[in-house]
Amino acid sequence: MINIYALTATAEQGEASPWTSMLQLILPLALMFGLLYFLMIRPQKKKEKALRDLIDSMSVGDKCVTTGGVVGKVVNIKDDEVTIQTSVANTLVTFKKAAVSNVIKPVSDE
Repeated sequence: MINIYALTATAEQGEASPWTSMLQLILPLALMFGLLYFLMIRPQKKKEKALRDLIDSMSVGDKCVTTGGVVGKVVNIKDDEVTIQTSVANTLVTFKKAAVSNVIKPVSDE
């Protein structure tokens, strides 16, 4: 590890090398970007991948919730479209898979 206190002490003593002053500028920025990546970007990508895997594993009979809040039972899956049954009146609505925000797997009684 680089001792930051030693670098600042040499800078205060007089002439600092150009590498030391450049390191003092770049190191805090690199640490902030690294922290930003691990606290914000990486968890969001993990969440998106988990949702993508859940949508890809969706099958007929599962319940799903769309981004618009429509809840229904999956009755047909074709390419990138999902048809769901939304009410007692057997209303069928077709959505793109990208519009699905959650998939609820049925509980099997085994």
